[in-house]
Amino acid sequence: MTQPVPPANQPNDAQPAGSNPFAGQQPGPYSQPGQPGVPYDGAPFAPPAPARNNLGLGLIAAVVAALVAAGIYGGIIGATKHNIGYAAVGVGAIVGFAAGKLGGRNPALPVISAALALIGVYFGQLLGEAIVISKQLPLSVSEIFFDHFSGLNKVWKEDADPLTFVFIVIAGVVAFSAARKASD
Repeated sequence: MTQPVPPANQPNDAQPAGSNPFAGQQPGPYSQPGQPGVPYDGAPFAPPAPARNNLGLGLIAAVVAALVAAGIYGGIIGATKHNIGYAAVGVGAIVGFAAGKLGGRNPALPVISAALALIGVYFGQLLGEAIVISKQLPLSVSEIFFDHFSGLNKVWKEDADPLTFVFIVIAGVVAFSAARKASD
């Protein structure tokens, strides 16, 4: 669609030559305030606000992360037959990050993350012990873990040294810190 253009030698009666056709108009929705007719380069809508203070979602994320991280940590221990402390720190980081990222700035989440990281590392170590034992006995990992839990816990206590407890505590501290940093 084209607009008819007046010949160059005839004046346009709608506006004087050299004037601004937009001078009397209000700024549009995409104009910068105080500058009518200047298009706004930004998005027309503000981005959604990040999650703030969502305790339920943060708690669910922390529990799921603790279960998954404990399973991975137990698998690493079962494959290597050694308790790797840095993997325990990774469990804390995963739990804290998940809780903080999805739960927001709820002040209870770092504490809950730390507790769940401690539990996750403990159960990961128990799972690792169960995997190692299952390779030596004609029992499955689930039988050892669920049917002979007290014996498994006794074996874990005998194998635990002071460094084991140091890394468990470090995992809790890392989870606390990760939950606080991820919520920003």
